[in-house]
Amino acid sequence: MQENEVKEKELEEEAVEVEKEKEQEETESLKKKAEEATEKFVRLQAEFQNYKKRTEKEKANLYKFANEKLMVDLLPLMDNMERAIISSEGSTEKVVDGIKMIKKSLDDFFEKNGVKYIESVGKPFDPEFHHAVMTEESDEVESEHIIEELQKGYMLNEKVIRYSMVKVSK
Repeated sequence: MQENEVKEKELEEEAVEVEKEKEQEETESLKKKAEEATEKFVRLQAEFQNYKKRTEKEKANLYKFANEKLMVDLLPLMDNMERAIISSEGSTEKVVDGIKMIKKSLDDFFEKNGVKYIESVGKPFDPEFHHAVMTEESDEVESEHIIEELQKGYMLNEKVIRYSMVKVSK
């Protein structure tokens, strides 16, 4: 009987030893997985930081150069103004021609960039587009219609950016 007990004890010890080995292997496997997950996390965190820096730089450049197209489009206006100044010496006709060139350039620039003039004279007064600064009795123009435009109004892509200042008939 003692022999059986010894064998049983040895079997138990072997089972405990096998169990310890399994636990140790499992622990090693879990440690390896944890290290891999940590490495992956650190890499992702570094990639995210790089992404944030890159997008911040792109955003800064966007703000820095947002008006570049606008400024490039304004350069011909500056050229025309300089030509008008140079050619205006001694001749008022040349000055007028130069100013007309500048006006034409501005009109083209506005059209190219979605800025449109708000038609007002003879139209019914509309507070969505007009700012009435004066009223006047008129037999020639219907009541609540615009008699005179004191300052032009403009829209940018269907949004009023400056209301027309107008005189309205009573």
